[in-house]
Amino acid sequence: MASSKEYLDFILEQLSDLDGISYRAMMGEYILYYRQRIFGGIYDDRFLVKPVKAAVQYLPQAVRELPYEGAKEMLLVDDVDNKAYLAGLIQAMYDELPAPKKK
Repeated sequence: MASSKEYLDFILEQLSDLDGISYRAMMGEYILYYRQRIFGGIYDDRFLVKPVKAAVQYLPQAVRELPYEGAKEMLLVDDVDNKAYLAGLIQAMYDELPAPKKK
């Protein structure tokens, strides 16, 4: 099942307090970036983030889920209604996210 543009728009609105949020559509899903670094995505209308140390600490009760078959596990973000909470999560993760690869 592909993710809906409406759910993507909702998550982008929830992250609108952060400068530098962008996305890229990929095979019916959406990869999310913060300042050009991938931090997560929208998969089957679920907001998932990379399980970096800061995210695991920020989301200690988070369920690990597969974004798609054959992928690495990611953390499911349940509390998507709290803008400040989401902004804090993404900012906490930033330093641990890999820099973009040079083309």
